[in-house]
Amino acid sequence: MLSLNFSPFPELKTNRLLLRKLTLADAPSVQVLRSNTDVMKYINRPLSLTLELAEEWVKLLMDSLQKNEGITWCICLQEAPDEHVGTIGFWRIEKENYRAEIGYMLAPHLHGKGLMFEAIQRVIAYGFNHLQFHSIEGKIDPRNLASAAVLKKADFVQEAYFKENYFLRGSFADTAVYSLLNTSSNI
Repeated sequence: MLSLNFSPFPELKTNRLLLRKLTLADAPSVQVLRSNTDVMKYINRPLSLTLELAEEWVKLLMDSLQKNEGITWCICLQEAPDEHVGTIGFWRIEKENYRAEIGYMLAPHLHGKGLMFEAIQRVIAYGFNHLQFHSIEGKIDPRNLASAAVLKKADFVQEAYFKENYFLRGSFADTAVYSLLNTSSNI
């Protein structure tokens, strides 16, 4: 079974990004992002319409990190390391199955620039090489074509499709499950 320890926090870098620890100081920009109906359109979570709700969400992620149950990075541009522009992380970690779910979001003004692909590539490498995951899954609303595209670009393959398996803002929605296997896994 997997044994995880996220202390000290693993700061990651890409060509253009810094993936650092999320803090309560990021809550105002988290609130802006998580209250944006376009950003949250396909995410089955309530909008963070107040700063207090955003702070609760950040505290939930910090608690998950403290308990070694999940890890979320704050996405920043390297030239602005204090400015939160998104998040990416692993949650719903199945230690007994060496599997985790990846989740991510990015500020709309940065969409279409390849930044999320850059972040996903770096986080996947960390998950496979340091955390020893055997597989990583991404669960998305299939109407979220941009998310499907970035997963496919990162070599994820669709392995399941669930019809109307969750209730989202007044109607039932589908889920597509994509996964990526660690082909060099020595478990």
